[in-house]
Amino acid sequence: MDASCQCGAVKFKTPTPKPLALYICHCQDCQRQASSAFGTSAIFPRFKLPDATLLSCYTRQTSLGDTLYCYFCKRCGTRLIHTSPSKNVVSVKGGCIEGLDWRTAIHLWTKSAMVPIPEGSESHSEYSERTDYAEKDSQGEALDQPGELAG
Repeated sequence: MDASCQCGAVKFKTPTPKPLALYICHCQDCQRQASSAFGTSAIFPRFKLPDATLLSCYTRQTSLGDTLYCYFCKRCGTRLIHTSPSKNVVSVKGGCIEGLDWRTAIHLWTKSAMVPIPEGSESHSEYSERTDYAEKDSQGEALDQPGELAG
């Protein structure tokens, strides 16, 4: 799948033709990060971006002690990828990817939802074992990322 930032400076292809999972997270951390009602994450096998010189990285500690690496375009500021050294998958922000089938999205942390959840969608009010690609820590922080891009 083709992915890019808002200005088009950072472009890449995902390693598989569709994500392993697609999440719409309604936790407060995702709301803040996305400056919106929810955040989106498409989970893919670990891969390396073609031109990391175009990226900046914001890092922070999660409540479980992992370092979360959050990559964004240096030019336009679009958040693109989240990574954590302890994971073997990468989380690509869903709005950056062309052609996602949003009907397959799993809604997480719906107890914090600011918008209605589509009828018939799989949803979880908090953490669920079904969402093992996007493990959540006790604060609802996404820990669904790899270490290949870190550092």
